[in-house]
Amino acid sequence: MDIYLIGMNHKTAPVALRERLAQVCRLDQSPLEKVRQCRAVDELFYLSTCNRVEFLFTTSDGGRALEEVRELMFAHVGLPRPQLEAHTYVHHNLEAVRHLFRVASSLDSMVVGEPQILGQIKDAYREATRHKTVGVVLNRLLHKTFSVAKRVRTETNIGCHAVSISYAAVELARKIFGELKDKRVLLIGAGEMAELAAQHLLAQGVRDMVVVNRTLARAMDLAARFRASTAPFENLPETLLDVDIVVSSTGAVEPIVTYRDLKPRMRRRKNRPLFFIDIAVPRDIDPEVNRLDNVYLYDIDDLKGIVDLNLTERRQEAQKAEHIIESETFRFHQWLQTLDVVPTIIALRRKAEAIRQAELKKTFSQLPDLGEKERRAIAVLTDSILRKMLHDPIVFLKNKSTRESKRLFVDFTQQLFNLNEERGQSAPSLDSGEG
Repeated sequence: MDIYLIGMNHKTAPVALRERLAQVCRLDQSPLEKVRQCRAVDELFYLSTCNRVEFLFTTSDGGRALEEVRELMFAHVGLPRPQLEAHTYVHHNLEAVRHLFRVASSLDSMVVGEPQILGQIKDAYREATRHKTVGVVLNRLLHKTFSVAKRVRTETNIGCHAVSISYAAVELARKIFGELKDKRVLLIGAGEMAELAAQHLLAQGVRDMVVVNRTLARAMDLAARFRASTAPFENLPETLLDVDIVVSSTGAVEPIVTYRDLKPRMRRRKNRPLFFIDIAVPRDIDPEVNRLDNVYLYDIDDLKGIVDLNLTERRQEAQKAEHIIESETFRFHQWLQTLDVVPTIIALRRKAEAIRQAELKKTFSQLPDLGEKERRAIAVLTDSILRKMLHDPIVFLKNKSTRESKRLFVDFTQQLFNLNEERGQSAPSLDSGEG
C-alpha cells in the first residue's frame, strides 16, 4: 500500500490558473462524488482552497491510480490536461505525509503562519468522511495532521507576528493602548484594507467603530457587517473629536486630514491622545500633524518595517516547526510499517482466543456445578494467561516491522503458530487499536 499526493498550488500555478482554482473552490460539486471512477484508489481525500487543489490517496497500484486521479483533478478544474500538467506536483509516501503536515502547519502557505488552512483541511476531512472515501490509513494520517498542526502552534510562535499591513496596524494600536475594548475607532475608507482592519479590530475586542467613506452606500455595507456606525464624509474633521484611533485607507490623491484641520480639534479634545494609522498610498494624513502634541502618526512605510521584521521572526519559528514535522513524519512512518504485521498479529490473537473459548466450553461442560462467579473467575484467569503468553511474540513482530527483513519474521511466525489457515479469512478493521 502506498500514499500519494497530487496537486497544484500558488508556487506551481500562474495567477491566471490560480484564478481558476479560486472559482473551483466555490463550486458546490465535489470530485469525491466521482471517486468510484478511480478503481485503483483505496482511500481519497480532496482539499480545495483559493491557492491550491490537492488529492491525497492510498493505492496498491500507483501508476494506474495516479493516472485516474490526474484525470479526476483535470476534469474538476475544467481546463485541458496539457494546460495543467506542467503545474502539478506529486509526492509519494513520506514526502506526501511531510507535505500534508507542512500545509496544515501553514509552512506551505503564501503567508507563513496564517491560521485559516487548518480549518479548511478539517472541513475537507468532514466532507471526505461524509462521502466515506477515507479509511484506516487516511483517518489516522489526518488525525495526526491535526495534532501536528496544533503542536506547531503551541510550541512555536509562528502565528504570533503580524505579516499583513492591516494586521500590523492593529497590533501597533494594541501595543500603544494596551486593551482596545474601550477605544473608539474611526475607519476612513471602505475598501479591502479597511475591511481587513475591521476584522482584526473586532478580534481585539473593539466594539465601537465608525466608518466614513465618500460613497455612503459602501460605508453602510461595511458598517453593517462589523456592527459599526457611519458618519458623513463632509463631517470628517468633527468626527475626529471623539475617537481614539484612526485607520485611513482611501484612494484620495491629496491628504484628507491636514495640520490646519486637526490643530483646533486637538484643543477641543483637550489634547487627549489621537493615534493615526495611514495605510493609504498616496498618504491620507498630512505628515505635518506629527508636530502636534499627543498626535501619533504611523504610515505604510512604518508598518512595512514591522511586517518585514515579523516575517524574519516567522521564518525563524518555521525552522522549529520543520523539526517538529520531521519527527512526526518519522513516527507516522513507523506506524505505517506496522501495517504489514498487523494481519498476522490479528490472526495470532484470533487463533489463541478460539482455543481458549473451546477449552473453556469443554471444561465448563465437565464441571456443571460451577457457579457463575467461578465461571467468570476462570474466564478472567485464562484471558490473562493468554494475553501474557502472546505479549512477547506480538512485541517481537512489531519491533521487526521496521526492518526490510520483516517478511521473513512474519512468515516464520505464521509457520510457528500454524496461522496459514487464518490468512484467508478477512481481518477486522485496523481501527480496533492494532499498531
